[in-house]
Amino acid sequence: MSTGRNETPVPDVAELEEQERRLVFRRFTHDDAWALGSLLVELARERQAPVAVDIHRGGQQLFHAALPGSTPDNDAWIARKRRVVERYGSASYLVGSRFRAKGTTFEESSRLDPDRYAAHGGSFPVTVAGVGVVGSVTVSGLPQVDDHRLVVEALERFLGE
Repeated sequence: MSTGRNETPVPDVAELEEQERRLVFRRFTHDDAWALGSLLVELARERQAPVAVDIHRGGQQLFHAALPGSTPDNDAWIARKRRVVERYGSASYLVGSRFRAKGTTFEESSRLDPDRYAAHGGSFPVTVAGVGVVGSVTVSGLPQVDDHRLVVEALERFLGE
């Protein structure tokens, strides 16, 4: 784990990969999406975080909430980060971190349209054991590492870790 400019610990690629191995669902239903989304909203409200929260399964949006202080730009960021998860099958922050670990950036090296894809923290794959990635849970509104951490914290609580 390294530290960012403000001395906040930033997870490295190995830690991010470990989070993905650990945070796996046995199943993921509409009710699970509602409960997880509601938990994220509760955590964000406790922190007065100006975020938008989104959960998709397949091509369907199962949950969306926009808290006070969030803007339409957060919805655009959600869509861009979610597309990274859908394309790579990994957390948006992990994808960006892998590019940075190679000495480049997602924007420079992915050859993907930055207006459609953003490898910034905040979108995490919804992975079902024995099935694979079936969707994503995404937060936008905080610095990217904090968006990522909020999603991971909610997943850990939801999955009982």
